[in-house]
Amino acid sequence: MEENNNVEEAKKTILIVDDEEPIINLLEYNLEKEGYNLIEARDGETGLKLAFDKKPDLILLDLMLPRIDGLTVCKRIRNSPLNIPIIMISAKAEEIDKILGLELGADDYITKPFSIRELVARVKANLRKAELSSYNMDESNKEKNENHDKIIRIGELYINLDKFEVRVNDKLIELTLREFEVLRYLANQPGQVVTREALLEKVWGYEYYGDIRTVDVTIRRIREKIEQDTSSPKLLITKRGVGYYLSSREKEQEG
Repeated sequence: MEENNNVEEAKKTILIVDDEEPIINLLEYNLEKEGYNLIEARDGETGLKLAFDKKPDLILLDLMLPRIDGLTVCKRIRNSPLNIPIIMISAKAEEIDKILGLELGADDYITKPFSIRELVARVKANLRKAELSSYNMDESNKEKNENHDKIIRIGELYINLDKFEVRVNDKLIELTLREFEVLRYLANQPGQVVTREALLEKVWGYEYYGDIRTVDVTIRRIREKIEQDTSSPKLLITKRGVGYYLSSREKEQEG
């Protein structure tokens, strides 16, 4: 089984967008050993062009880049039909940079200097999650002509698991794939508090790596989209010091 997984991963292409040659060389050396195909760009403009032309399976994106900065590159990709996992890399460790990068749609964030072991683990976790999400979407499309759509309703919140669609009071809500996965995971166990660590492991795929702040930022983004008043949320609730849960009121499931 492990051998088959390695064969699949060997087919994956990673785009490295960084202007520091030592970093590029380090990443290329270690990721090639893992069996990945690699392409590189030394500035944001070239990176953006390669992302659209080559459609890689994952992007390692530096924050500080010539011509177009990493945050702008990330935002433009997220505003396009491309659905590629993005791991942002930066020498800046300030919390605002982490929040800003994730709010623009980055899936993950790692700070220089970083452990190669940690970076490789995050690459694998994000690729596995993207592959699983793609597989689930394909399976849903195959089955939707034979089965009713699987729908969860919690009060005014409506989640169509097959169509990857979320509505609040009949208004269509645009979520990123990661935001949808978080909401779906919580919706499948309404009223049950899920810790940040559990969400990081189950949704992002990390067991030992990952910044817990990533979960908080994603939850905040979901709230901004589904709650009428984010200062007093009625659907996505915080259990202080523990984690998060979806209100279980008026919960029903179809399909």
